[in-house]
Amino acid sequence: MQELLLPLQFPFIQNAMLIVSLIAPAAAMLSCLLVLKGWSLMGDATSHAVLPGVVLAYLAGIPLIIGAFLAGLVCALGTGFITANSRIKQDTVMGVLFSGMFGLGIVIYTKVETALHLDHILFGNMLGVGVTELWTAGLISGGVALILGVKWRDFLAHSFDPVQAKMIGLHVGLLHYGLLAILSATIVAMLSSVGIILSIAYLIAPGAIAFLLTRRFSAMMVVSIGVALLAGVTGIYASFWLDAAPAPTIVLILTGMFLAALALRRLGERRIKGLV
Repeated sequence: MQELLLPLQFPFIQNAMLIVSLIAPAAAMLSCLLVLKGWSLMGDATSHAVLPGVVLAYLAGIPLIIGAFLAGLVCALGTGFITANSRIKQDTVMGVLFSGMFGLGIVIYTKVETALHLDHILFGNMLGVGVTELWTAGLISGGVALILGVKWRDFLAHSFDPVQAKMIGLHVGLLHYGLLAILSATIVAMLSSVGIILSIAYLIAPGAIAFLLTRRFSAMMVVSIGVALLAGVTGIYASFWLDAAPAPTIVLILTGMFLAALALRRLGERRIKGLV
């Protein structure tokens, strides 16, 4: 028993599990809306787009989270504006913008001397988080979770039918750009732990898994949070014994959970067809 609890005795494992517990609820709740709204690529685009903001913030001597948030917000808002004012489809706009900003970040990073570790930016440094990162993730994630918990019905109405949402008196523009701002803030909260590239898994997989297992949105959010927490804690614990990086291990567990949920959904549908 003591051997099984061995990883929990190390402070870096404790901090890793704590930061996962802080970011999981907000990311999971947001993932439900992204899945239902069809904004999966938006999370991918925004997560990649923060790279130039991080590098420029480092060069300017300001907190990295400010640069990351502003870059992500520019990408998200720019995507929404171009989509609304052109004939180009949203997925095309996102593909162009996020690849362009990610390329810009790589070029700037390679042309300047910096103490930043690109691996930490891209893949996170979950085992190296400190008090500052914990407070940052906790405050941002707490604010995001509070907003989504209070306004989830409004965001849900906007996700399904923006026209109907406008007819019943909701501020559709505010909800649209507010959701983009929340997405950027959530990615910033995950920057120091999950990293840029792997944050997309936390923004999409929990909601996708919950979507396969539930029929009501309220239940979907609860299941999504449980999935995110379980995958995070289990991934960190397993990475200790596998001598692997925690973030990729978490993503692999989320992938396995998604495949299992998909198999259960298919099995349930076959049983229903058999009864009919």
